[in-house]
Amino acid sequence: MERDQAKPLAPVSDLPSSDDGEAALHLKQVRRKKFVKCLGSVAALAIILAVVIIILIFTVFRVKDPIINMNGVMVMRLELINGTTPKPGSNISVTADVSVKNPNVASFKYRNTTTTLYYYDKVVGDARGPPGRAKARRTVRMNITIDIIVERVLASLNLVTDVRSGTLTMVSYSRVEGRINILNIIKRHVTVKMNCSMTVNIFSQGIQQQKCKRQVDV
Repeated sequence: MERDQAKPLAPVSDLPSSDDGEAALHLKQVRRKKFVKCLGSVAALAIILAVVIIILIFTVFRVKDPIINMNGVMVMRLELINGTTPKPGSNISVTADVSVKNPNVASFKYRNTTTTLYYYDKVVGDARGPPGRAKARRTVRMNITIDIIVERVLASLNLVTDVRSGTLTMVSYSRVEGRINILNIIKRHVTVKMNCSMTVNIFSQGIQQQKCKRQVDV
């Protein structure tokens, strides 16, 4: 009995302390808060980045339709009989000044351009322009020369009436087909079509009036 009473007790320092448990719990909570804050920051950054990308896609990176314009037309080598009727067997050519405007932030690469000339729904001439590339937010201009088949013009029943009025009414149809590629992410195939009705003055050999309509197919 006395031996049991004489046995020394365990040192106080070896016993678990409530302060140490609270410190460990506090440290764990701090680490958890830092992890949550870090995770929240990453998530917020990802959301902001996604919103910025969406805004760019619908604004700056939004694919816009190229614009084709007929800036002017010049009649060349027009030989007339008595100053009114085109001479049979002669060569008449029309030079069209066509421009392709690219409003996108990426280049527009197009294939051969085609232009067909009609006189009262009959094809009297056509031409093909070379392929090319319109740089971002730039305009490319090209001259397309169309050789007119005079015999088809002379065969039209409307020629006499037009000659008396001093004008020839013609319609041109131009087609530009190409592709827009933005960062190899956004790709779009575009075909631009344009119909122009024009009134050619026989005496001055210039364009008296012109109206154009454009259409874009994707």
